[in-house]
Order: sequence, then structure tokens, then C-alpha cells
Amino acid sequence: MPKPLSLPFDPIARADERWKQRWGSVPSMAAITSIMRAHQILLGQVDAVVKPYGLTFARYEALVLLTFSKSGELPMSKIGERLMVHPTSVTNTVDRLVKSGLVDKRPNPADGRGTLATITDQGREVVESATRDLMAMDFGLGVYDAEECGEIFQLLRPLRIDAEDFEDAGEDGA
Repeated sequence: MPKPLSLPFDPIARADERWKQRWGSVPSMAAITSIMRAHQILLGQVDAVVKPYGLTFARYEALVLLTFSKSGELPMSKIGERLMVHPTSVTNTVDRLVKSGLVDKRPNPADGRGTLATITDQGREVVESATRDLMAMDFGLGVYDAEECGEIFQLLRPLRIDAEDFEDAGEDGA
């Protein structure tokens, strides 16, 4: 897909100026617009890297999560909880991974109504290869050094805490 032509000006900065003229200064408008645009850019770059593996970033995240589990399997409900997505999204994501041969599903013996998702050997190979490729492109954040990436993480953390993404365990991130 060809890259769109660059504008000769920053459209978010221009919108911010117009916003100030009409409604007054609202720095949060320019910030949210920048964050949303950065999300679009990063998702496009990351999806382009994982697409040759038959993945989207959401499917990649699910494979990584299964890779991190001790046994390579997790209940579907736990996947949704950890990835912070709706159960329907988890089902869709895992079903596509099953169809690709990267994950298997089976009834959860510990919960008669639940289902376990298990990463396959092929899934492990794909996640390793995709991870190497994503790390090689710094997950799209190569314009920042390690310290700046840490600052971005810390800057966004209070927003995530306020949204109750997780319980704040202090500065160590535990």
C-alpha cells in the first residue's frame, strides 16, 4: 500500500490553533488527537510486520500471552482479562488462531463451562519469528531511545490507573 503524501504542515497543530481561536486553549484536545494518530501509525506499522504470519496485533498479543504462561495454555476468560478485551473479542481472536493451526482449544477440566486455549508448536514458531521482526523495527518506536520509551510508559500509566486497568502497586510496576 503506497504511503500517503505528507502534508506541508502539522494538521494537529493547525487544528489546535483553530480550536484556540474558536473555543479557547484546550491542550487535552491536541494531546488526544496526537495519541489517536500515533495509535493509527503504530498499529499500521506493527500489523504490516505481523501480517505475513497471518496475524494481527491482537492475535500476536494472544500468542505472546500463551507463550508467557507456564503450560502454554490459559482459560479463555483469563486471556480476556489479561488482554483487557471483551469475551467476544477473545473468542474471535482465538478461533482465528485455531483456524491457522497456531492454537488448540479444549474443555477446561477445572471448569465444566470453560475452555482452554493452548499454543501449538507452530504457534510457538510463529510468535518467535514475529517477535524477532517486531523487535528489529522497535515496535514502530525507533524514533525514541530506551529512556524516552520509558518516559512514554510512565506518562501514560496514570491514565491507565485512573481507568482501573490495574491496581496501582507503586512505582516498581509490580
